[in-house]
Amino acid sequence: MRGKERPTANPWAGEVGLMLNGRPLTLKLTLGVLADLEAHMETDTLVDLVERFESGRFSTVDVVELLFAGLRGGGWQGSRDTLLQGDIGGGPVEATRVAALLLGRAFSIEGLSG
Repeated sequence: MRGKERPTANPWAGEVGLMLNGRPLTLKLTLGVLADLEAHMETDTLVDLVERFESGRFSTVDVVELLFAGLRGGGWQGSRDTLLQGDIGGGPVEATRVAALLLGRAFSIEGLSG
């Protein structure tokens, strides 16, 4: 990271921070990117994707697709190739952590009342 620059994110808004190529970025799974993600992924529903993460059966492709969707939802205009060739601060472990957080925050229903 350059200096003390860190990604900022509002967890209450479902956001997660990530350093990509030395730049702090905010990721968020909006309804639109969730619909695109579901259409693009090799899964029947996003619940299947959540279950793969919960059981530890997710793939690298799952992580990449979640990060790409989250970056797009956060307003990033880069390409999938830019992400694939990019340097993620914290490496694959951080990429996986961020992907899991994105899913958790997108589907968290804590505090909601019927």
